[in-house]
Amino acid sequence: METMTFRLADFEGPLDLLLYLISKNKMKIADIEIVSLIDQYLEIVNGPQGASLDATSEFIEMAARLIYMKSVFLLPRSEEQDQLREELTGQLVEYAACKRIAQTLAQMAQGTFVAVRAPMEIELDSTYRIRHDPAELERAYGNLMGGAQRKKQPTQERFEPLVATPFVSVASRAVFVLRNLVRGRVRHLSALFRRSASRSENIGTFLAVLELLKAGRITVDENARLTLQGGRKGRKHGGSETV
Repeated sequence: METMTFRLADFEGPLDLLLYLISKNKMKIADIEIVSLIDQYLEIVNGPQGASLDATSEFIEMAARLIYMKSVFLLPRSEEQDQLREELTGQLVEYAACKRIAQTLAQMAQGTFVAVRAPMEIELDSTYRIRHDPAELERAYGNLMGGAQRKKQPTQERFEPLVATPFVSVASRAVFVLRNLVRGRVRHLSALFRRSASRSENIGTFLAVLELLKAGRITVDENARLTLQGGRKGRKHGGSETV
């Protein structure tokens, strides 16, 4: 390989250097020899002329990327090799196209007279001149008032239904479930939940069913039928049956 005598300052960036190496080796961008290209690039970046430059961070960053690519390409063929090759090739193709367009624009601009004057002072006019439909203004006003309402502190009336709800214990709902099973009033899981019941009651009933299932007191089959385990657990006290 011949000795490189040029400097990194001669190139606009790492992609510009890679394009030069591709053209110098008479390669096609779509068929570049990655390992050979990487070796030449690293030789230039690590040379004494490149090391003396102040702004070499982008060249060093590309060098680190190419070193990783070289380590991948020395391994058996994999999808990662194809992906890395496609990414580098795509960047080179885009950069080459941009460079050609820039050269064309530079040629077109040659000999063109360019005059620049100081910006004119514009008098500030704060008048709002846009006309709106009345319905649109009404919606905007309604949204504004709605936002103001949302920022207000909630009143006691809004909290009262939450704090005044009676406390429902899971133990009491477990007794409710067992009694209904013993007396034959309930055979299906859905019969334990009523639309007229409060949310707290239905939630307590659901948790009670889970606890009874966990304790082995009841079972639920695939058709959601409830069965009391161990027979009738109630006993008579003064004509009433308790669980």
